[in-house]
Amino acid sequence: MQVQEQVIAEIAREVVARLRVQMQQPQSSAAVPAAAAPRDGVFATVDEAANAAFEAQKQVAAMSLDERGKMIDIIRRICMDRREELGRMELEETKVGRLDHKILKLTNMRFVLGVEAMRSDARSDSTGLCVIEHAPWGVIGMMLPVTHSVPTMASNAINILAAGNTAVFGPHPSGARVAQYALQLWNREIERECGVRNVLTTIQEPSLEAAEQIFTHPKIALLCVTGGPAVVKAASKSGKRVIAAGPGNPPVVVDETADLDRAAECIIAGASFDNNLLCIGEKEIFVVASVANAFIEAMRRAGAYQLDSAAIEKLTRAAFTLEGGGGGCARAHVNKAFVGKDVSVLAAAAGVRVPADTQLLFGETDENHAFVVEEQMMPFIPVVRVRDVDAGIAASVKAEHGYRHTAIMHSQNVENVTRMARAMNTTIFVHNAASPASLGVGGPGYFSHSIATPTGEGVTSPLTFTRQRQLIVGNALRII
Repeated sequence: MQVQEQVIAEIAREVVARLRVQMQQPQSSAAVPAAAAPRDGVFATVDEAANAAFEAQKQVAAMSLDERGKMIDIIRRICMDRREELGRMELEETKVGRLDHKILKLTNMRFVLGVEAMRSDARSDSTGLCVIEHAPWGVIGMMLPVTHSVPTMASNAINILAAGNTAVFGPHPSGARVAQYALQLWNREIERECGVRNVLTTIQEPSLEAAEQIFTHPKIALLCVTGGPAVVKAASKSGKRVIAAGPGNPPVVVDETADLDRAAECIIAGASFDNNLLCIGEKEIFVVASVANAFIEAMRRAGAYQLDSAAIEKLTRAAFTLEGGGGGCARAHVNKAFVGKDVSVLAAAAGVRVPADTQLLFGETDENHAFVVEEQMMPFIPVVRVRDVDAGIAASVKAEHGYRHTAIMHSQNVENVTRMARAMNTTIFVHNAASPASLGVGGPGYFSHSIATPTGEGVTSPLTFTRQRQLIVGNALRII
């Protein structure tokens, strides 16, 4: 038992440390809302939050899918109706990303799967009938990132309520106030319209101790965490099931058959979204040398601004702490002050002035450059020339680090696409589209802000947060 408690504490410490390091920015007391009072789902302690969610879950589990759907409709409606207010509050508190895209992420809650994703399966033979139901886990503990505080909470809330669960959310300290505010809005309206209190809960003051309590609380049955390989490894020993949303560093390959203008437009749309905070966003480009010059011209035509080598060097020294010197150093650490910042901030660091409507900076580097190797989450994307498509695929596998998250390819050659998809073996693979298409934004995917790559659940849905139960009826109910 002592070993298990130590492991769980290790998980909590590493997750909270990751969250704190993600964004350490001074906050303006005038812009950031005050801490929410302990009511409507916000509690002074984890124990109070977990107990309230535990009692609420009994009611939610007993609800019909239509009744759960009403709660989900409330969350979607509030996200839509108050998207500008919530988006502005989140930007002012977290100080990362873009207001227009903060607003759009809340609008996109309509693409998140709700009760329509719930199903029952059945099979029968001469021995009888088997009905497979997807039942709730109970109370789920969830850690929220600073990059998408309210959107992550909203998409997860839709998923877990559809499945009959409730949740205790652990917000990032730099995004806690807006998360508390949104959660209270949802809870008040859900109680008024549906008659159940505290289906979603959180704590008034995020802390290391509170995070540890979320991981260890006996009434929390399932954990959903964000973290790197060490967190996932430790979480697998925690005694609770863990759904882990790990890191990503999505590469893009542009081969000699690609529609270069479309490729440029798609890459700019994906890599510039919310200043490249999305884990699925295009982070580095490998372009076949025979079309590299034409592709660079296409990027310019589409509105991206090209930095020369000197400007890239200046930006690199500002955006990273380098060990070994130079952009191609053996190890680099991202300067969090540049994460999610506007193009104008990066351009100033690079010593250039760019047009006011510039969405993305780009420039040529080698494949070992810090901007290629690190998941940097800034509106700059490096372009690397490669000998041929096979070299591009090999470089992509290296740059993605085996995270198995997301990869993108622009090509008209189906064999090339097949080779890359197999080599990458990522959770998400996008062909001839911008990365958000994978989540139903301009494409056929479905939306969620939790993409579980290390533990294999993929883009989360209501079924992710269920457990299977089988009902066996022997030698009965035979029709055929």
